[in-house]
Amino acid sequence: MSLYVALKFLHVIGAVVLLGTGAGIAFFLYRAERHEAPPAIAATLRTVVVADFVFTATAAVVLPVTGLWLASVVGYQLDQTWIVASLALYALIAVCWLPVVVIQIRMRDIAASAVAAGATELPERYWRLSRIWFWLGWPAFLSVLVIVWLMIARPP
Repeated sequence: MSLYVALKFLHVIGAVVLLGTGAGIAFFLYRAERHEAPPAIAATLRTVVVADFVFTATAAVVLPVTGLWLASVVGYQLDQTWIVASLALYALIAVCWLPVVVIQIRMRDIAASAVAAGATELPERYWRLSRIWFWLGWPAFLSVLVIVWLMIARPP
């Protein structure tokens, strides 16, 4: 297997993991918050936090490394519009995702405390954080979709 094929494979897998984990995490937490009691929400958040560290963080490191290495191997100039746009969108994703990590850890802790206290509902501060978490997810998710399109189309 050539270096190019290996790097491209890792890059594509990284994109799939980033997109899939992000969509999965968002779906499961959104669903739990609307249909489940605090113990299930707390359990979902424990899994969300672990999944974000194991999958999202790994993909977040793999993607720029393999992407820049691929550009070098193929001979792409880093000032090409689609590469510059991809990197700018990737920076936007990071700006959204880093606070999301902190927020979901706080949400996990609030939900766990509420469950430990025997609460039947989560406090307003949880829901405030949940709304911020939700809205930060949209620009990140849409940016990932646009980057995938840019990688495929490579428009001039």
